[in-house]
This record gives sequence, structure tokens and C-alpha cells, in this order.
Amino acid sequence: MLRRTGLSATALLAAGVLALTACSGGTEPSTSIPTGEPDPDASVAIRLVLEPSNLDIRQTAGAALDQILVDNIYQGLVARTPEQDIVPALASDWNVSPDGLTYTFTLREGVTFHDGQALTPQDVVWSLTTRKNTPEWRDSARLANVTTIAAEGQDITLTLAEPDSSLLWNLTGRAGIILKEGDTVDYQTGANGTGPFVLDDWREGDSIVFARNDAYWGEPAGVAEVVFDYIPDNQAALNAALAGEIDVVTGFDATLKEQIEETGDFALVLGQSTDKGTLAFNQTSGPLADQRVRQAIRQSIDHDSFVEALGAGQTLYGPIPELDPGHENLEDVAPYDPEAARALLEEAGEEDLELTLTIPNFYPTTIPQVLVSDLNEVGITLEVESVDFPTWLNDVYMNQDYELSFVLHTEARDFENWANPDYYFTYDNPEVQELYADSLAATDESEAADLLAEAARLVSEDAAADWLYNGASVVAVGTNISGMPAINVNERLNLAEIAKSDG
Repeated sequence: MLRRTGLSATALLAAGVLALTACSGGTEPSTSIPTGEPDPDASVAIRLVLEPSNLDIRQTAGAALDQILVDNIYQGLVARTPEQDIVPALASDWNVSPDGLTYTFTLREGVTFHDGQALTPQDVVWSLTTRKNTPEWRDSARLANVTTIAAEGQDITLTLAEPDSSLLWNLTGRAGIILKEGDTVDYQTGANGTGPFVLDDWREGDSIVFARNDAYWGEPAGVAEVVFDYIPDNQAALNAALAGEIDVVTGFDATLKEQIEETGDFALVLGQSTDKGTLAFNQTSGPLADQRVRQAIRQSIDHDSFVEALGAGQTLYGPIPELDPGHENLEDVAPYDPEAARALLEEAGEEDLELTLTIPNFYPTTIPQVLVSDLNEVGITLEVESVDFPTWLNDVYMNQDYELSFVLHTEARDFENWANPDYYFTYDNPEVQELYADSLAATDESEAADLLAEAARLVSEDAAADWLYNGASVVAVGTNISGMPAINVNERLNLAEIAKSDG
């Protein structure tokens, strides 16, 4: 779940480290419709997996923060839907000049922060300017192409040095969060945003509580309170749900469908996501520097077996999942073919290869078990080194001291990592880097997507990694709950429309 280039790998600990199951591609999330009337005074308890270490959305990496704070507490000029569409938020509308160099946003009037102070155009200018000029703030580099940020009345204008097709998308994330200029809030433990919920309580090691923001500029939240209960273990989460202590279980295990649905109080909802189960290859030296060896590993792996073993999901053979621009089915690049894999290993002179897989220990043993079995079939002995996350962070992500590594990357539109030779993937292809730069400079969305697709095919043909599966959201939702998002909830969880009824 690593976020993007330059960010700490703690981002991989975004929501749902156990969300290794996924839906079939294109599955439309659905759940039963509550028969009772929604209770505006209700409290909804939602199980999440990983608790953030602090709440500083400015500087602390980790999608565990984005998942709950963005949309619910903090907002930007624009937002994204679970389906990845860009929609208005603090800006009522926007306009992009034909040359792609000027973005003008109309700021809503009557918006207040949670402390009661009014949102002003100067707050927007200050927030974006400070983000751009403060490298310590996460995603600062995403505004590097912006030359000026200015306000005139309620209009906010961003001027770019050159077109950037990713700018609007970047503004839906941390790069675009609007804070109050001169705010004295302690961001480590507190928050002051403009969203539909306010931070009410944080019981460290247990839960985080949001309360409805009664002064919200938009439609008020459908419940009075949301409680995020942090329960890492799936069985413990199941037990809590069956005991009536939890209304929604995210990051769930699809193989437990019968148990969670047995009483009729829950329904398992499957939704798409941008989760990418990525098997990284360290290509700096040794056998994995040889493309033939990497390709052999890819063709020795039966991707369908992951979908079957995990209870849901879809195969993925390249770096761009179905929800992202530039997606293409790349199965033809590395089809499952153990015989072809053996031939490639023989050609490379690596018939008795021994490799080590470094994997964070919070992932189910299913992942390494399938890899060990499949690689053994073609003569590769795989030793599994299961480590705690700080060790993985230091050895793999920071120091690139590994041979093979598995991690679940949840961030949407993160192709830029394949265009960064310094990223822990160790992949360096100037042609891919040029195509990615061209996609950013494109002023036409379809052209930008086509360039990404071309670059992604090159990445897959180079066997830069193997993408074991495209995971997705597996959420057990109480049958008295409506409005619960089911798409991409590992990354963002907008709860503005969630409601709870008596029946």
C-alpha cells in the first residue's frame, strides 16, 4: 500500500493490510436495503485494521490517515468518488484553460472550519503555497509544476509552468487539503477541517470517534457518530460483529462469507479497488538482473490460484489496475507456462536457482505458500523471510536490500513509481520515463491514458515485477446499514452518506 515516490513506506499500511481478497472485475457492489427508518442519532461502529501512529495529515505518511481523514475531516477544492471520478468539493466548479496552464476554481461561500472560523480564499492560497514550498509536507512535490497560486474574490487561480494532466487528481489528495492559516491545533492528536465530521475522541490503541459536524456546509451526515474500532485479527473482528459490537467490517476475508452471513445480520459486499499485490524484483545485481529470469518467475506463477485461494479477486499482469487510466489486459505478456519458464531459466544458466522472498508478517501465509509451490515446480527454491514491518521498511523500502518482496500497493494512479529509478522497485527504463512525462504533459485525457498504457506494456514486457492479483474491497455490512462505500475503501472511506436504521 505504499503511497508514491518519495513517501515513507508506512503508506503501505493503509487501511486493510488484511484485505487480500477482492471482487471479480466489474462487480457492482450491492447490499440489502434496510427496512426501517434511518436514525439520525445513531452511532455506527466500523472495524478497521491498522491504527495510525498520529493524526498529522500534513507530514505523517500512511494511507491509514487518508482512509479516515480525507473527505470526512479534511477537504480540498476537489474530491474523488470511489469510482475515481473528480467532483467539486470546496470549489463549486472549476475551469481549465485550453493550453492546460491555468486552473481557476470558484470557492464556495459560507464554509466554516470545525472551530467555527470561516474558510477564506487566503486560507486556500496559504494551504497550497505552504504545501508546495514545504518538502516535509506529504505530496509537496505534486505541486512543483505550479508557478503561482492567487485569489481574486472567490476565484482561486493556479498557473502552471507546463501542462500537468495529473494536477486535478493530485488536488483530490493530500496535495490539495485546505487548512486554516495560523491554526494552533495540535495536528498530532487533533484536527480542524471543513468536512462532514469532527474529531471527537481518540482512544489510542483502541478506537477513533467522529461526531457529525452540525455546521457542515453541505448535506449533514446521516449518523451522529462513527466509531472506528481497530481490530487487526479477522477472527476477532468476526466475533465482534456476530456479538453485535460492530456494524461494518472492512478488510474482511471473503472465505469467511458463510460465517458472517449465517445470522442474516450481515451481507458480504465486494467492490473493486486499486490494490495491486506486487511481487517486486531487485534488479540491481545477481540473477534477477537478467530479464529472462524475471520473465521465467512470472510465467511460473499461476495467477488464478491466488484468486481461488483468497476467495475472490481478479488476475493482474501489469502495473495499472482496471480502475485507473491506461489499464490494459497484459496477460499475453506473461501467460502461465511452467515449460516456457524452465526453458528461460536454462537459457539464462539458472537451473538451480535459490532466492529469498521478504514479506511483512501481517500478510496471510497463503501468498508465500503459493509462490513457494509454483516456483518449486520450475526448479526455483524460494526461502521465505517473514519480517515485522519496521524491518521491511528499513531493509526493503529504504535500503533496497532484498531479492524478492511482496507488498499490497493500494494507491490509485501510482504508475509514477515505475518511472522513478530510485524507488525500491529498482526499475530503470528511460523510454518508460519519457512516456510517463509525455502523459503528464498531455492536455487530452485519452491521449494521457494511451501513453500510460504504452508505458505499462513496456514495464510488463521488461518483467519489472509480477502483479499477482488485483485485490479489492471485501466489506461485511450490517443489513441495517445503508450508504456504506464498497469501492476502494482501503484507500479512502467517505462516510458522508452512511446511515443506520432500526430494522
